[in-house]
Amino acid sequence: MADLLSVPFKKSSDVDIVKPLKNLIQSTYNTSETNDDYSDAINELSRLRTNAIWKVFEKSSLDVIYSYYDQLVSLESKIPPQEVQIPFKWKDAFDKGSLFGGRMSLTISSLAYERMCILFNMAAMQSAIAAQQPLDTEESLKLAAKLLQQSAGIFTYLKGNIMMAVHQETTPDLNPETLNALSQLMLAQAQEVIVYKCIKDEMKDSMVAKVCAQCEELYTDTLRSLQKDSLRTLWDRDWIPNIQAKQANFRGLTQYFQAQVCRASKAVGEEIARLTLAAELLRGAREGSPAAEAGVRAARQLAAAVRDNDFIYHERVPDARALEPVARAPVAAALPPQPRWAAVPRDLFEKLVPMAVHQALQASSARRSDLVGAEINKLREATQLLNSILASLNLPACIEVAASAGLPESIREKAAAVRAAGGPSALRRLMADLPDLLQRNREILTEAERMLREEAEADAALRAQFGARWTRTESEKLTEAFRANASKYAQIIDNAVRADSIVQQKFRQHEENIELLSRSDGEIDAGMPDAPAAAAGAAPDADALRTLRSLMLTVEEVKAERDAIESELKSATVDLREKFLAALAEDGAVDEPALSAGALGAALAPLQRRAQESLARQEALAEALQRAHAALMASRGGASGRDEALGKLCAAYDAYQDLTGNLKEGVKFYNDLTQLLLAFQNKVSDFCFARKTEKDELLKDLTQEASRAPPRVAPAPPQHHAVDEPAAVAKKDPPPRPPPPAAPGAPAAALPAALPYPAQPQGMPLPYGAPAAPYPMYAPMPALYNPYATLPYPHHSRAPPAAPYQPYQYPPPPAGYPQPPPAGYNPYQQQ
Repeated sequence: MADLLSVPFKKSSDVDIVKPLKNLIQSTYNTSETNDDYSDAINELSRLRTNAIWKVFEKSSLDVIYSYYDQLVSLESKIPPQEVQIPFKWKDAFDKGSLFGGRMSLTISSLAYERMCILFNMAAMQSAIAAQQPLDTEESLKLAAKLLQQSAGIFTYLKGNIMMAVHQETTPDLNPETLNALSQLMLAQAQEVIVYKCIKDEMKDSMVAKVCAQCEELYTDTLRSLQKDSLRTLWDRDWIPNIQAKQANFRGLTQYFQAQVCRASKAVGEEIARLTLAAELLRGAREGSPAAEAGVRAARQLAAAVRDNDFIYHERVPDARALEPVARAPVAAALPPQPRWAAVPRDLFEKLVPMAVHQALQASSARRSDLVGAEINKLREATQLLNSILASLNLPACIEVAASAGLPESIREKAAAVRAAGGPSALRRLMADLPDLLQRNREILTEAERMLREEAEADAALRAQFGARWTRTESEKLTEAFRANASKYAQIIDNAVRADSIVQQKFRQHEENIELLSRSDGEIDAGMPDAPAAAAGAAPDADALRTLRSLMLTVEEVKAERDAIESELKSATVDLREKFLAALAEDGAVDEPALSAGALGAALAPLQRRAQESLARQEALAEALQRAHAALMASRGGASGRDEALGKLCAAYDAYQDLTGNLKEGVKFYNDLTQLLLAFQNKVSDFCFARKTEKDELLKDLTQEASRAPPRVAPAPPQHHAVDEPAAVAKKDPPPRPPPPAAPGAPAAALPAALPYPAQPQGMPLPYGAPAAPYPMYAPMPALYNPYATLPYPHHSRAPPAAPYQPYQYPPPPAGYPQPPPAGYNPYQQQ
């Protein structure tokens, strides 16, 4: 077996990925139209992670880590990576730690960081499996060479991409210089395995010599990287000696196989020089290795070649430094990471489209909503204008007035509709719901802003306390998107408040007439002014009545047509998913405006033409109504007070219908906004929890670092303890304590002239400053959130204060020993 080196694994800790991913996918992908449940997929991803970080120590199979990595790659392309708030903690692979465990770790809430650490472990496992191969069969040689080249490619990829994924200082194992050294080591070992295969396959000596020369060159580069001052403390103590030995061995193998080339060409002098060098370099090779076997053969061939040269050839043996260097053959190469590693590819989140496609679909949906909303608003505004014209003309009531007293049939129908809808009390109930819904949304937004504010304040306080040692990213840089969304939601709420005030003002304007419409027909008739006698007895213009009735039928046709157009506009859908996916696969990007404009134009253009025709038809219809109404009023002698009152009732009915629709839309708006705000609050909660975990880890590292600080230097002794102090000062000092009684027969010990200053005992330094209060972990609200029934957010429990310190009471000294000084005695006080 070849003595191949394997890279240690990075160690992680368990983390809850289920809840943050559920919140993120729910808020990003699920809408009122689509509400897919990804619980099973997320739970399976959590199981894969557990296996990937714990079964890695078994060194048995790459399948588990391959499967988890593939799911990470797929998921990272489908969800916003900057919004993943999962505190992934990974320890340094080369950190041996201390009695209390490893001290070098890094916690970052990023899927890219998790993917990089999994890639590191993948390369480490590949090196471990390659090191386990016996390398005495064709299959094991090929497998080891392949795994080592893949490992070298992964370390090279990590070297070029780790800083873009982390955006901060990494642990030493992920430092680009460390990754470069590991890549060089894996590539050199891959070349070494290829050397063994060349020897086993009995390839030409010249080719084997070139492969060995390249291997020696690779180990030279590796040794140069490993011996850098910033890196050499990372490795195991046997790494550098092992690589130094391999460098010498492959230099010796190069000379040995090149000597075989010289032997074949009868260059005896050069053969002897190279065999001499090979025998010297291979003398210390590990027993049983190809280098040791080549060393034995080199020594035997050297003796034979020297004997033949002395008796037959008499060629001059060149100096080793004058030998021509052997050409190199770089056979091993770093293989770039594969897009997918698992043998049986699968995608747990297959239903999720890539993030670029999802954003394009959202933009296209918003574009469609804007176009449809604009067309519907035009139709509704035109209908409201038409209704106001009819109300001002008291139509159709004025053409239903008969000579006898009584309510027109249209007014009876409108009153019945108002009573069936609940009358003004129904409007008041809807309006009463709006403040509660508004307050609920404000509370959710306020709570999210409070969590962001407290997290930023805690981060700023710790940054001020620890200074440059507080190395994590500032909260202000990470919460910019959160704060922008909070401002956007606050503006939306302000706009909704203004819309609520407009609705209330409109209700107050028509409240009296709506109240009247909600009563019985008799009460409405009693509340109407009487028709003038002249008008009751006058014969109306039959032509004008006939024209108005025909025009009112046309009005009803126009309204029905608009209702149909509005319904078709709402139901018009354009599925651009496949087009966006094809564009992303072909071009690597999605040109959403161009693709959406063409598809939406083709789907909505016919409906837009019908809407324009309806609007143009209304202009001519309004003019005809006004002319016919003027002719009717002229035949009746003018409009009466009853006509005006009936017109107000018509306007009140139209206002009632508008208010009902507006209030229902307002309630739906607030409920939809609640879901958005809850999703936003969940994101903020996950972010704060991830930051709290990161903060706790950094505080732990700083505390352990402080506990391992070197002992402080003892202060210099006071001047009055000096040996050469003046006699006048010495007289004021207390007399020295007498020595303890000597054993019988022992000579009295002489007291020193002056006692040295006693060294202060050095214990573990106290923690730096008082520990900061931990950020309270916010429990996300349940789906059926009730803002008035939530409990206070849980804080970490605090231990009861410890008992006051009691000094140890020493027992009194035995009789005959010097007694301690009295209480309050100060030996440095001037007498």
